[in-house]
Amino acid sequence: MSKPKIAVLALLLLSLVAPFAMPWLKTPIIIAACFGLAALGVSILVRAGLLSFGHAMFACLAGYVVAFLGKKWAGTDTAVLILLGTVVGTLFGALVGSFVVRYRAIFFGMLNLALSMVLFSIIGKFTNVTGGTDGMRIERSSFFGMTLERDGYETVLLLLVVGLALVLGLLVQRYLNSVAGQALSAIKTNETRLEYIGMSTYRVLWIGYIISAALCSLSGAIFAVTQGLVTPEMGYWVRSGEIVFISILGGVGHPVGAFLGAGVFEFLKLFAAAYLTGAWQMVVGIVLILMVFFAPNGISGLMSRVQARRKEA
Repeated sequence: MSKPKIAVLALLLLSLVAPFAMPWLKTPIIIAACFGLAALGVSILVRAGLLSFGHAMFACLAGYVVAFLGKKWAGTDTAVLILLGTVVGTLFGALVGSFVVRYRAIFFGMLNLALSMVLFSIIGKFTNVTGGTDGMRIERSSFFGMTLERDGYETVLLLLVVGLALVLGLLVQRYLNSVAGQALSAIKTNETRLEYIGMSTYRVLWIGYIISAALCSLSGAIFAVTQGLVTPEMGYWVRSGEIVFISILGGVGHPVGAFLGAGVFEFLKLFAAAYLTGAWQMVVGIVLILMVFFAPNGISGLMSRVQARRKEA
């Protein structure tokens, strides 16, 4: 069995078994899975040689859609709110992507960053509508028609997000192995050649951008109902940077890398904040420096390299 498959099985077992042995782990695992979904979206663009420093805006927008609809239509099922938040975020991603994908290199990254900061500012300024920096609370409602207490609610969320992580990871892997996915990767190496063989790089990249935005939107919608609160910080550039960090940490060679990176990041941050109060950013920075020097292809790339060496031996 290959290393990525072993990693997938290990992550699934750990995510499902550990919270029942230690209930306090439920929320961190759900949040880590949310970050993993967002990082999976960003990693799609990284394969095309493009870095977005503003993809947290889709997670933020989806979270606020969940909050607004939950407030306007009180009692709406949580699953419906998550679905609607994801749909709105995806449609916004299609709109933004229609002109953003025309740009490359640093211009692509900075344009995404600029748009995310515009959204962040709008949410922060319209206090009467969005709650400003205090954000908006999301009341817990039924989940798949079931009225649950907090513990049961988190259990259903855990099962949902782990199941989605597995299914979407497999679908993204199939997409990346398809003609469209291979064309997306080819943009990084020789975009002109793709045009010569009759493929529209604009269309290929736009589809990749929409998928990326959809994953980030789903991440934000689930994150919002998990916290029961949305704030403008969800769309701040620091959050976008964290998503990029996770995708680099986990590696973009395999979808499991996004979730490995998210798990390492979340628990590294959790324990560093507990034992090194006020200095957890330094720990995260040191880890990133070490990864750049010793594992530039991330955790998944390191696993693949170890497996290749064992085969040669």
